[in-house]
Amino acid sequence: MSVIMHVDMDAFFASVALRHRPELWDVPVIVGGEHRSVVLAANYPARRLGISSGMPAVRARRLVPGLVTVPPDYDAFRTVSAGVFAIFDSITSRVERGSIEEAFLDVTGSTRRLGSPTEIGELIRATVADEQKITCSVGIGPTRFVAKVASRQAKPDGLVEVAPDRVADFLHPLLVEELWGIGRSTADSLNRLGVRTVADLAAIPKTVLQHAFGPRYGAMLADLAWGRDGRRVTLGAREHSTGAQETFAVDTADPRIIERELLRMAGRVAHRLRKAEQLARTVSITIRYSDFSTVTRSAALPTPSDVTSELHEVAVRLFAKLARRGKRIRRVGVRGEGMVPARRTYRQPLLTEPEHGWRDLEFAMDEAGAKFGSGAVQRLALVRRPVGTAAGFGSDTGDEQGPRPFLGGSSAQGGAAEPARQ
Repeated sequence: MSVIMHVDMDAFFASVALRHRPELWDVPVIVGGEHRSVVLAANYPARRLGISSGMPAVRARRLVPGLVTVPPDYDAFRTVSAGVFAIFDSITSRVERGSIEEAFLDVTGSTRRLGSPTEIGELIRATVADEQKITCSVGIGPTRFVAKVASRQAKPDGLVEVAPDRVADFLHPLLVEELWGIGRSTADSLNRLGVRTVADLAAIPKTVLQHAFGPRYGAMLADLAWGRDGRRVTLGAREHSTGAQETFAVDTADPRIIERELLRMAGRVAHRLRKAEQLARTVSITIRYSDFSTVTRSAALPTPSDVTSELHEVAVRLFAKLARRGKRIRRVGVRGEGMVPARRTYRQPLLTEPEHGWRDLEFAMDEAGAKFGSGAVQRLALVRRPVGTAAGFGSDTGDEQGPRPFLGGSSAQGGAAEPARQ
């Protein structure tokens, strides 16, 4: 019998943001930007007051006056996540990444070495708390489905183990909406049929469920009611893309501002590529307009790259081709896709390329940023405000913290780099 574990960090983004701020642990806090950004995460005191991820930050502040907002630190999120997954890898080689904050572990082969499933789960919880200063919840069961439901019941900061012969006893008292795989719409449909608990669902013949919900989904509901799940824990695939996006505080149609923000996003993407020792073969841009319509365009790079100016040049060219140029824009994003290992990928040099070009400079900027802070060295185009631009913007899912003015010139090649003036 397999032993499957689902480990989920508790309010991950909020927990990481508050690791070194104990005075805010019992205060309603959201993680996000200012102005029109959305709530990236909320701690448990904020959740108990009705705040949830994805809610507009303005609405959250109206709902809870005095709500504390902390800016996102994406480097910290990635670092903590990497540390957590390193802990998982020390437990078992069979780890399936669900997201930056959760994973399935098949610990069947680890019990002889590390003890019972409960002992392994408590070891993970203790190690995560000690090394990363955040808490996690652990669900243990004979299948992925049961482990996932168990981890939900364990939240926050707990552990629930479901023995193979106790699956029905564990599942049947739960409300149907507590099952993984049943959304709000399906739960409402079941409730209208008089099905409120998992026991109610288990009492309905499969053929009746298939007639009401279709052959495939009806059969799945019948299996979920008894905890049946034939899926195995599979090793996650390597990430194939990385991106960054930003929401403007005021919608804008000024191409200088938009192209400058595409430069800032291209810089973030290039930095992440270099940090991951990857090159992107394709650049894509996402533009969200003031009416919330969204378009995405992509194009291949001449050669795989992790250089800001090369990514930005393609991004600007894609933006220039949009038929709706001149329409006011709310958000822009840049993504590097088709990632390949830098060490095993040949970059075709240009005849006009100097011996030491932009790529060498950006590696030097990375080193300076690691030593003196991310704002230690910046491109001139991003630290000088041009005449006639006064709009600001608020962080949505970018790395920068809090609102700040638009800065810099409008060179599509990125401009020179110089130390940022404090």
